[in-house]
Amino acid sequence: MSDLLKALLIVVGIAVTLAAVVTGVNLLGFTNFAFFTPKVEQVRYNTFKQSQAYNDGMLRDLQELKMQYIQANPEQQAMLKSIVLHRFSVYDINRLPSDLQTFYHTINTGV
Repeated sequence: MSDLLKALLIVVGIAVTLAAVVTGVNLLGFTNFAFFTPKVEQVRYNTFKQSQAYNDGMLRDLQELKMQYIQANPEQQAMLKSIVLHRFSVYDINRLPSDLQTFYHTINTGV
């Protein structure tokens, strides 16, 4: 075998090995990304849900919905009821002030 052919085989072998290593590193990166990203996002979401800004904003929105419901006529109240129940369902009822808890239970049970 000539020296030129050996050199060409070495270059091709190095290129194939390099391509395999790059592909392996990329696959490992995608695997790590797929494994860790949901966990990181869940931590971010939990942190957001516990933040003061989120809680203040939700309470302000729920108070505003309560006021809109109280000021509405019976026909409008019927339309607002599903919106009110949905908005309250995404927030921990135990963290609500007593007036909003009472309002929610009144709307939810119809009593």
